[in-house]
Amino acid sequence: MLYDISLRITYRYEHPANAGRHLLRVMPADLPGEQRRLSGTLDVSPTCGQQLGFRDFFGNEVLRLSLASAHDELAITVKARVDRTTRAPRVDTSPPFDALGDVVARELTLAGTSPHHFVIPSARVPLSSMLRDFAQACIPENVTTLRAVHALGEALHEELIFDADATTVDTPAEEAFIARRGVCQDFAHIMIGCLRGVGVPAGYVSGFLRTEPPPGCARLDGADAMHAWVRAWCGPSLGWVEYDPTNGVQVRDDHVVVARGRDYSDVAPVRGVLRTAGTQRSIHLVDMVPLPDPDDDERS
Repeated sequence: MLYDISLRITYRYEHPANAGRHLLRVMPADLPGEQRRLSGTLDVSPTCGQQLGFRDFFGNEVLRLSLASAHDELAITVKARVDRTTRAPRVDTSPPFDALGDVVARELTLAGTSPHHFVIPSARVPLSSMLRDFAQACIPENVTTLRAVHALGEALHEELIFDADATTVDTPAEEAFIARRGVCQDFAHIMIGCLRGVGVPAGYVSGFLRTEPPPGCARLDGADAMHAWVRAWCGPSLGWVEYDPTNGVQVRDDHVVVARGRDYSDVAPVRGVLRTAGTQRSIHLVDMVPLPDPDDDERS
């Protein structure tokens, strides 16, 4: 599936900032076998300052931005064309859920994709007996690891209510779970906490989700938003599987990946420090427009 994706993030400061250092993780990823980035540009205003690109421990593309001149606005604009691959449903070759702990223990690698990094507490997802107990109650007996992940995701989708006003970016997972309300970030952190609590390595994915307007209505520019979902390690044969608890679906070709990590702290689109005073406000605008597949024309 082909998409044209645009993202614009604007920060406006009450008083000019005379210095700023930021890490940007905003460009759709280029992932062999999953999605190809056919083109991509990242523009920052003000243009003065230093920029350095690198890959972090988890393989994400990062732009380090250093600004030394006074500015009262920071604007980040991304434009990309992405070919997201539609994967055929995979046969469930995951180990029995009850045996996964032994399977994880036999993994010897400590690379960024190793399950060992994703089964322990992280900055925004501490181990929680509350989330563990919920997960244990949701997962049936004698199931595979993949089925356990799906059962938990389906239960959370039924249990939680999407409410954009219920939480902030800093709301702990347990607090959102008690309220049974939140946004995609909360859904993802809650599911990650549940999975880790029962021994399933789980991480956080940031990206874009195609949204459809109501019947009879035109798409609104900037109406889409950045999204978050979960990845779970289901054994060496099946590997990492991605699930969207906000929508109660296994991730397919309408989700485009930007970055992957242990939780939001690892993949925040913009993270950094400023030298300024007063308040700031931000505006996020996203468009994700599906394009005709040229292969379809060739086949017709």
